[in-house]
Amino acid sequence: MDFTKLIIQLISGAVGGNVAGAAFRKFSLGPVGNSIVGILGGGIGGQLLAWFGMGGAWTPVSSADGFQFGEILASVAGGGVGGAVLLAAVGAIRKQMGNS
Repeated sequence: MDFTKLIIQLISGAVGGNVAGAAFRKFSLGPVGNSIVGILGGGIGGQLLAWFGMGGAWTPVSSADGFQFGEILASVAGGGVGGAVLLAAVGAIRKQMGNS
């Protein structure tokens, strides 16, 4: 496991969770809650993307030491989207539980 990609996924998840919290205020859990749920979603989303084989193997651009820019871009995308999706799901569940 490449820890650099995992760290990028977790950070992107936190950002994605906070962006989703700002965009969908009714699902927001506050800055700390958005970050925590986003981090979890970022890790899950990034790992799912890699598991499905979309971890950046499609990129033709790499540096001399084998660093592939597509892998980093896929980690950012998977982490950010995963964080946003999980925040929306948790926020919706929380809102439903509060209404019942």
